[in-house]
Amino acid sequence: MPHEAVTQARSRIPGVPADGADMSRVEISGRRRLMHPGLVAAGSTLLIATFASDFLYWQTLLFQWNNVSEWLLATGLILAALAAIAFVIDLVLKRVERIAWLRFAGLTVAALLGLLNAFVHSRDAYTAVVPEGIILSAIVAIILLVVGVSGGWSLASRRAFPTLQARDIRP
Repeated sequence: MPHEAVTQARSRIPGVPADGADMSRVEISGRRRLMHPGLVAAGSTLLIATFASDFLYWQTLLFQWNNVSEWLLATGLILAALAAIAFVIDLVLKRVERIAWLRFAGLTVAALLGLLNAFVHSRDAYTAVVPEGIILSAIVAIILLVVGVSGGWSLASRRAFPTLQARDIRP
């Protein structure tokens, strides 16, 4: 009985054989996915969380929040670097037709300010966060929130109105 339910479930999935034979030949149809948006989103989340931990350190003066900020910042910058590599791979593989330059500029500025913030956070104790560290974290968080809300995490440009191709026009 359970085997029949699995067979019925498999038969509803396109490209998957109902009997489960030779699953190595299953074809995945559809458009290839971009590699960079997930890495951009994860790195942005960590850089935004850096502001939250800086704020908590400023309010509580518990040094552990400074450590948390440093780890969030470092990991966010590592993911930003991996996202940049993934974006170059997406460009080379021609998965991205047009670049959203405004989002690209916003994310680049945020990453560079995050790198500057990492140097500020390398100081000792209170001066690592207050006032420069928390200000830089706030600016980075605002830039990333604006970029994320305005167009998402993909650096591929989406056209509002698709252009007509010669093959689309019928006499």
